[in-house]
Order: sequence, then structure tokens, then C-alpha cells
Amino acid sequence: MNGNGNAAGANALSVEGLKVHFGGGKRSLFGRQPVVHAVDGLSFRIQAGKTFGLVGESGSGKTTTALAIMRLVPVTAGRMTLGGRVISDLEGEALRAARRHFQMVFQDPYSSLDPRKRAADIVREPLDLMDIGTPQKRRRRVLELFTQVGLSAAQQSLFPHQFSGGQRQRIGLARALSTTPDLIVCDEPVSALDVAIQAQILNLMARLQRQLGLTYLFISHDLGVVQNICDNIAVMYLGRIVEQAGRTRLFTHPLHPYTRALLAAVPSVHGRGGGRRTRLVGDPPSPINPPPGCRFAGRCPLAEEICRSQSPPLRSVADGHQVACHLVT
Repeated sequence: MNGNGNAAGANALSVEGLKVHFGGGKRSLFGRQPVVHAVDGLSFRIQAGKTFGLVGESGSGKTTTALAIMRLVPVTAGRMTLGGRVISDLEGEALRAARRHFQMVFQDPYSSLDPRKRAADIVREPLDLMDIGTPQKRRRRVLELFTQVGLSAAQQSLFPHQFSGGQRQRIGLARALSTTPDLIVCDEPVSALDVAIQAQILNLMARLQRQLGLTYLFISHDLGVVQNICDNIAVMYLGRIVEQAGRTRLFTHPLHPYTRALLAAVPSVHGRGGGRRTRLVGDPPSPINPPPGCRFAGRCPLAEEICRSQSPPLRSVADGHQVACHLVT
């Protein structure tokens, strides 16, 4: 069992056929509102105590996926199960009660903390909102959390503007940990920090995971960052997963042209994986009107006619390695 009571190897989170579409409301004088296919059929699983990475360019649907799992945007279709609970169908009081089991660390440590509240109040807020423990137990829990994330007891009375960016993200992580969740969703948690501070926060997250058995969904556009913390990685493009594999295999044997292009752009992993490299040119097509075939075909120099007419399924090509590409055999 890990620190959150999940059996080792069990799935903490299962996502099946997740779709998040925006728009398409009632017809007006100007016609029906167009539909944005932000997330268009995602399926993946995260083992308890592991870190699962979602990577891709801006606009690929990573953050929308995170918000859908957190139930902060409406889910169009699909099923999400966390620790045996179906969270995709929850509403009202049932959803509010379940929120203690999934928490989020946001991208910007400057805007995600209430500037009018002291640090201790920010960390204690989820406990207050969900009525977890007595006031005395909440105070003890906050002190414990400050220690775990590397902050001092004296800093509890300070306001967010009195902390550095890295310290603010430590506060955000402490807040996410407060309810002992089954899953912590991390949306670009280090992208607003400089490189040295990024390493500190990533090392902290890894240490807490080992100590507490934490399960992370880690969202990033940076494969270099993902390489340092994730056990399994899914590469997203225009609302869909195009490749998914364990960390070592993805970085040494990338198969999808889009994954190869992303790797070629990262200095720390440049030259790995062998084979031909793909250089990214142009912009992704609009999510309002996705192309009928492979959504990467318009930017892929290897694309053939079948790529433009038929959407490739995500299929297994090796143990734990899946790819959506007609040209991979």
C-alpha cells in the first residue's frame, strides 16, 4: 500500500474516452456557434504512487484535460474514475465532498495565491472548506505541511508578496497536500520559475512522492522537465494522444514524427532516439474544424495520402508503448 491507502500497482486514475468540446450552443441569426474540440477522446491510466506526464505544444489540450479531471470545466463525454469512485458524474454536494481526493498545483505561483491571506490561512483553506479535523488539528496539519515543503513555522504569518516565486509554489504544493489527496494535478508547476528553482521544486515533488506515496498528473510543454520526474508520458496533439510510453522508451525510441520533433527541440535530449528527425514548421490546424485524417499530417514531411484521409488509431507497438501513426509498423 502507498501512503494514500492505494495498493501498489493499482490505478489511481482511469480516464476513458474523455471529450471536452466548447460552443455549439443554440442557433442564432448568425448560425450555430462553432464547436471547439479542445479534448477529443483521451484514454489513459495513472498507477498509484507514479507520475504520468502529458506534454505537447500550447493549444494541444493539456490544461483543458487537467481542468476536466478537476471538474472545473464541463465534460462532454467520457468516464473518469479515481480510487474506485466515478468522478465524471458527480454534481453538487457529492462533487464538493469528493474534491478532497483530488487537488491541483497551478502554473502561476503569483496569481494562484490570494494576496490578502496569510500563508497559513491559504494552506488551511481546503481543510476549512471541507470541514476536515478540528481547528487544533488543522493548525497542527498546517505546521506539518510547512515543514514538509521546506518552509519555516515563522513564515506562516507572512503574505504571498513576502515570498519568492519558488517559495510561493511550495505554499501551493502544501495547500494541495493538505487533504491527503489520491491525485495531485500539476499544471505547468515550474514553467514560471527560473531553471535553478525549477530543479528545487521538482526534487521536492519527487521526495514527497517517495515519502508519502503521492500520485501526480504532470502537465508540461517541456520534455526536458518531464524527463526528470515522470514515469510514463503521453504526447498530445490537437486534443488527442499521438504517443504514449514509459519515460526511458519514449526518450530512446520515439516513434511518432511529432514526438521526434519535440525531442529535437530539447537540448538536453537532442540526439537521442536515433532515426530521422522531424522539424516542426507551421501551426496546428484549428480545433474548431480538425482535419479528417491525422491531425499532424499538415505539418509532417513524412505524410502520405492515407494520413490525410484516415485518422490513425492509438495502437500498441510494444509493451506499454502506443502510437497513433499509419507509418509506424
